[in-house]
Amino acid sequence: MGLCLIIAGAYLTVTEILPNPLHEKPDWHGMDKPIFVEGELQAEPAEGTGEQLMLPLTVLQKVVDPTIRYESGTRSIIMTTPVRVMRLQTGQKKAQLNNKPVELRFAPEEKDGVLYMPIQPLKELYGVNIHQDAATGAVILMKAGDTIQMGAAKGQSDDKVKLRKDDSIHSPILADMRGGTALRIWNSEGSWYFAQMDNGYSGYVRKDEVTLGDEKTVDIPSQPPTRAERSWKGKPVNLAWEAVYQNKPDPAVLDKLDGVNVVSPTWFSIIDGKGNVRSTADMAYVNKAHARKMEVWGLINNSFDADITTNAMATYETRLNTIIQLLELAQMYQLDGINIDFENVKTKDGPNITQFVRELKPLAQDKGLILSVDVTPKSSSELWSKFLDRSALGEAADFIVLMAYDEHWASSPEAGSVSSLPWAEAAARKILDEDGVPPQKLILAVPLYTRIWSEEAKNGKVEVSSKAVGMKTVKDILAEKKLKPKYLEDVKQHYVEYKEDGVLKKIWIEDAVSLQARVDLAKSLKLGGVAAWTRSFGTEDAWKVLKGIQR
Repeated sequence: MGLCLIIAGAYLTVTEILPNPLHEKPDWHGMDKPIFVEGELQAEPAEGTGEQLMLPLTVLQKVVDPTIRYESGTRSIIMTTPVRVMRLQTGQKKAQLNNKPVELRFAPEEKDGVLYMPIQPLKELYGVNIHQDAATGAVILMKAGDTIQMGAAKGQSDDKVKLRKDDSIHSPILADMRGGTALRIWNSEGSWYFAQMDNGYSGYVRKDEVTLGDEKTVDIPSQPPTRAERSWKGKPVNLAWEAVYQNKPDPAVLDKLDGVNVVSPTWFSIIDGKGNVRSTADMAYVNKAHARKMEVWGLINNSFDADITTNAMATYETRLNTIIQLLELAQMYQLDGINIDFENVKTKDGPNITQFVRELKPLAQDKGLILSVDVTPKSSSELWSKFLDRSALGEAADFIVLMAYDEHWASSPEAGSVSSLPWAEAAARKILDEDGVPPQKLILAVPLYTRIWSEEAKNGKVEVSSKAVGMKTVKDILAEKKLKPKYLEDVKQHYVEYKEDGVLKKIWIEDAVSLQARVDLAKSLKLGGVAAWTRSFGTEDAWKVLKGIQR
């Protein structure tokens, strides 16, 4: 019994009081080419060595860029940055960079169901830094912008500094480090550093056994200022959409748009599943706008056709077909920007819309074009809202234009404002707060139209219908019927109702008062500007009010 107590006491002393002298191999011991990020082992190992080193796509998507896209139909890997879009295909050295052919030294490969990427394009696009140890094969992957605290084990070359599995002297030893052993220090926990040797071994070392060195920052690939940064920094956008239907608008109408600095005509539509684009662009309109110092951002829509959109956005090839045509049209008509207005889109196609914008942005930037994307307020609508990844679109595009109208839409079951101020403010704040879109990138779009609502009793029920009209039509009705609107504090706009042929009519009026409230809102939120739908609905006093965004 006494002997047992002595043995137990000795064991307790060794395990709970004295430093643990036992060694243990790391979890990845025996693995070929393990990959580490900030000292943590990744799920998949690398392939190859030196310039032929290949990294798994899954690791790159996890730690470098989650937007790297793989399309199995064409075995394509697509990488995008604000200034570059690169398309590679497994087994092929030929690739495209900003739609120009480039030759890779090594092709992407698929091995045992895992896709591997060569490091050459990763360094060029993302600026990743890689250390590979010749002895263990360990790969330490560092991202552009990472700042690494360097250090070294204290002591002479024959001293042994312990690298332990956990931050405790009772934890097993992973390595005995000689004095001077180089370390990358990833974290600090109490009196311990979480550090990593060049050979990949990572663990905990006491702070008093480490000499701190310099901090090293991985260079970020240089990017020139965007055209938006050069042309619009500190300058609010005052955009007017030009709805173009059967007839071309007379360019002379631009003379009446006091203060407008961007016009966006609805000239372009994707007309089929191959991504082909129809154009109704007019050079005379562009020349007139430029003469008035206005930029022209041509609008492209998806024909508001869900099936066309599904097919046209499904592959790199069809998206590129649209992009090439759009850029050719932009050059032909000397446009200054592109405005994307995709509506009636299946939720499942949302990621493809985002990818389209990511692929278009670098090519538009090459041509000096502003890229803006129209979005609806956030809602549960499958076809009109849920497909939009406003956060990702805010990162990719120069501007996000919030179409803050149709609070009560054409077939709404109840009459109401097209855009009450509290509703518009809530819509803007949601995108700023929930989606992280920078305020200077968000443009508040306001309606220059309203709806005349009709409420008629039929079969014991009230039937509601509406008709959209512009500001002048409402002014004429008020004058003709000698109506006196009242101001509604809750919606911050004027309201009137009257009877016509026994039918109750209701109008929530868009006028200088409601527009001024929205200009004030855009200013208070420090937004990038305002936009108005549509030019033909506006009156002279509307443009005077909207001009106030620039003051």
